[in-house]
Amino acid sequence: MYRITKEFHFSASHQLTHLPDDHQCARMHGHNYIVEVELAAPELNADGFVRDYGELKPFKTYIDETFDHRHLNDVMSFLTTAENMARHFYDWCAARWPETAAVRVSETPKTWAEYRP
Repeated sequence: MYRITKEFHFSASHQLTHLPDDHQCARMHGHNYIVEVELAAPELNADGFVRDYGELKPFKTYIDETFDHRHLNDVMSFLTTAENMARHFYDWCAARWPETAAVRVSETPKTWAEYRP
């Protein structure tokens, strides 16, 4: 299986209001998110790619226009956990690129969540 990954960045705030008041994520705070989109295929296409990285530009546009420098609670209809965001981004990508294998969302250099069906 061939695999490629492309990394995307955005900054945003969020708040997990369902958590106890003393939980740090219950307060509004922000992250410099890193989203990694992994594509996989058993064979390469005629150009020798799983998919040309340039074809993923619509995802960068989507992130920039919808999430970058926004309050995620205002733009998402679900709890803004990294886990839920990974699933949301996976679904967005898989609807466009059938080779989508996984999406990872990092909130910090040491923490990340991944959705891989």
